[in-house]
Amino acid sequence: LSSLMELENCVSNLSLAHEILVNRDFCFKPRSPPTGSLEGRVTEVVHRAFWDSLQEQLSSDPPNYSHATILLQEVKTMLQSLLMPGHVQLRSQLDEVLDMELIQQEVDHGALDLHRLAGFIINTMASLCAPVRDPEVRALRDLKEPVELLREIFQVLGLMKTDMVNFTIQSLRPHLMQQAVQYERAKFQQILENQPGEEGFNSRVLQSPTFLTASAFTVQSDSSGPDSRGPLSATAVLNRAYMHLLHWDPQDQKYPETVLMDQARLDALGQRLQMLVLEASVLLLTNAQCGGVVFTLQGFVGKLRQSEDVVKHVLAVMGNRYFWVIFVHVDAFKLGCVLVQSADFSPSLSSSNIGERVQGFLRAMLQGGPAKRSPELSAPLRLVSAELAELGTAFGRIVHFNRTVFGPFYAPILRKLLFPPGEAEAEEDSR
Repeated sequence: LSSLMELENCVSNLSLAHEILVNRDFCFKPRSPPTGSLEGRVTEVVHRAFWDSLQEQLSSDPPNYSHATILLQEVKTMLQSLLMPGHVQLRSQLDEVLDMELIQQEVDHGALDLHRLAGFIINTMASLCAPVRDPEVRALRDLKEPVELLREIFQVLGLMKTDMVNFTIQSLRPHLMQQAVQYERAKFQQILENQPGEEGFNSRVLQSPTFLTASAFTVQSDSSGPDSRGPLSATAVLNRAYMHLLHWDPQDQKYPETVLMDQARLDALGQRLQMLVLEASVLLLTNAQCGGVVFTLQGFVGKLRQSEDVVKHVLAVMGNRYFWVIFVHVDAFKLGCVLVQSADFSPSLSSSNIGERVQGFLRAMLQGGPAKRSPELSAPLRLVSAELAELGTAFGRIVHFNRTVFGPFYAPILRKLLFPPGEAEAEEDSR
């Protein structure tokens, strides 16, 4: 059990660190149960019972402050967690005003002034909160009923703590980037070592049929022609493997574990890539049948690309065959598109051919590396050049980071795939 808990913590830490590093928009948000869920209903009942109990205690004669003092201690702790090292004077004021021993003495003598303490708490929150929280803090000053005031103070303090966590993440991100590769590599190695009863990592990767193994055979097939030169490239195999991830079968459970943390991002890029291929195909066929003059009309390209009906028709008739003529009628910039199946097109106008060109563009971007300029686009793809370049940059960033982190894990697998057993062993001995 302890080993499994350690493994879970390791995976959690690795996933969190990776998300902070690769997702520039990553931030924590206050957690709230889904609307209408059992958890939400239970939480609401428990909270209402707690605040009703506090209301009953404060309304008794004499008032009972046992729960109120506990809440004040929690408020003090939350405020202290928001202090920076330079808040020496403010920390001293907190200890002085929210002195729990003194507050307990005031309770015992019936001299506790909750409104005075609440005023100090609100002023402290106003000096510590981010500008975005100013309206919520100002609204606290208008509350007079003690229970409602304490409840809202806790809610705003929770938001302030979330703001502080997100600020800390933004501040630490540059420092995390410097240690990211070593950290993720070490954590991944720790995960592999703590998987009880699991087969070796190399065996699991080799059993994933559409990642490194299939990619090696694909590159071998592509390089077997008369123009092939030299041995297979490990980089070419890796790049082909990464390209497979953009077309991964969602039913396949053997997703490569080295890219598992980026699966959602890669799935989204794959869906966007499919739509770009469709859009480029529609625009290319429109240009072939209607001439380039229609593209000079203001807003034409945008309206055609945004037409959901066109995309739906394309999805319905696309396949391995060559497809449709698009007749475009423009009247006051209103489009009507009719798709008619045709066999008059050359293979260069098929959607599969457009997809191959897109694949070639992305592979060229991967080979060029993140610092090189994007390769030149072919004529049909220039219509979606901006979106394709953006997709290629995002994909290349994921691939470059993954290759840097997990390169040492891929190396022995690639040697076994690319070299005969004798050559692989000789290379190992030479190292």
